[in-house]
Amino acid sequence: MIVSLSVSNFRSFSSEETLSLVASNRLSGSHDDHAVPIPDSKERVLRTAVLYGANGAGKSNLFKAIRYLKSVALEPRKKNRGTGREPFKFAEPQDEPSSFDLQFIAADKLYRFGFKVDDERIVEEWLFQVVGNRQKPLYERTTDENGKVTIDAEGLKGAGEKVVALARVGGPQNQSFLATANATLDDWRDSGEELGRVLTWFQGSLNLVGPDESIGPLGHQLDQDSGFLSFAGAFLKSASTGVDHLEVLKKEISQDEIRRLLPDSAVRSLRDLPGGADGLPVVVRLEDVTELLVERKGENRVYRIAIQAAHEHEPGKVVRLELAEESDGTRRLLNLIPALRAPRATSAVYFIDEIDRSLHPILVKEFLEFFLKSTDGGPRQIIVTTHESNLLDQELLRRDEIWFAEKDQTAATRLYSLLDFKVRNDLEIRKHYLQGRFGAVPFLGNLESLLTKPDRPA
Repeated sequence: MIVSLSVSNFRSFSSEETLSLVASNRLSGSHDDHAVPIPDSKERVLRTAVLYGANGAGKSNLFKAIRYLKSVALEPRKKNRGTGREPFKFAEPQDEPSSFDLQFIAADKLYRFGFKVDDERIVEEWLFQVVGNRQKPLYERTTDENGKVTIDAEGLKGAGEKVVALARVGGPQNQSFLATANATLDDWRDSGEELGRVLTWFQGSLNLVGPDESIGPLGHQLDQDSGFLSFAGAFLKSASTGVDHLEVLKKEISQDEIRRLLPDSAVRSLRDLPGGADGLPVVVRLEDVTELLVERKGENRVYRIAIQAAHEHEPGKVVRLELAEESDGTRRLLNLIPALRAPRATSAVYFIDEIDRSLHPILVKEFLEFFLKSTDGGPRQIIVTTHESNLLDQELLRRDEIWFAEKDQTAATRLYSLLDFKVRNDLEIRKHYLQGRFGAVPFLGNLESLLTKPDRPA
């Protein structure tokens, strides 16, 4: 679970701004089941954060910030390709480092990972385990102006010889040490317990879902899990989408069919994947919302997986539609449903940008309410950006779960919580937000002046 995210000098963020999901002690008794204990601490972390703001205020830039942070944590970068960061452009100098700092809970431990980065190098990088008020350094890294990487990995001495040797080498200047470890070390036996926990959390627990994206390979998941297939179909039916149930078609396809679906470079990549008894399947998602599954047991075999939605428009008469033929709203809802089905003990964070994209306001609220009920005390968390004001309901959310993004006079994004305002427990939050009491709404100019009068006859 995410405890806090801080970012500066990235896109619309200038000075450091922080999204904190630490539950406020001032709200004791308000939705206490919305928070779980932070390890080795008296504090608790919230299950939910909902971020509002006008168009262009920077909501999606927070989503892009954590997506960039995740890419730096996991993905190797080519030499001399820079770091790919996007600094704040409305102030000078733009060559100042950008900073990212994330506190998160992985395997019942609290960690803090972050870095400072300019256009060419990771200037600084750190990974700590946080125990109460104490931070135990696992490693700290610096890169000088000549590109020399120095890593102090005293905290990882128990991780094994390979980790120690890797820290001694340092790695590329434009690549994080965590990404170097992820690309170089095979598994927990090589990376050690601490790095293994952190890498596993970034890879498997942190789910970032853009407006047109799905949570994972949906077709493969529906094909492998009959319980999830039934649940997803029943949820779509209950949501009045017109879908009665879902079906999955899985068919092995030939090399000629693969070539028709993929460019030559992708076909070669599929062919060259290592096989063997332990080879995990690989899923490739196509633009038409179908998937290709490559089973790597011995000789690679490729299957096309398609999801069909069955509509029973008359008793006993079923019409099956390809998922691509369904409405944008039905597909968007189906793409988000995996967040509602994760096992109770599964650690998962879902950061969803524009959750209201193509969804009815009532359905967005029901989705969030269902998620909160389905967690049942488990370590799952949802963070969303939205314009949907129906979520501004104190019977649904705590005040410290409601956040706003607003641009200041320097065009920089500022983040603040509803907790910063004196609000009665019975106040109708939605009404006052739309009236502009809390900011983070568009203030329109004189649009009347843009209307042109028709020409009058002479």
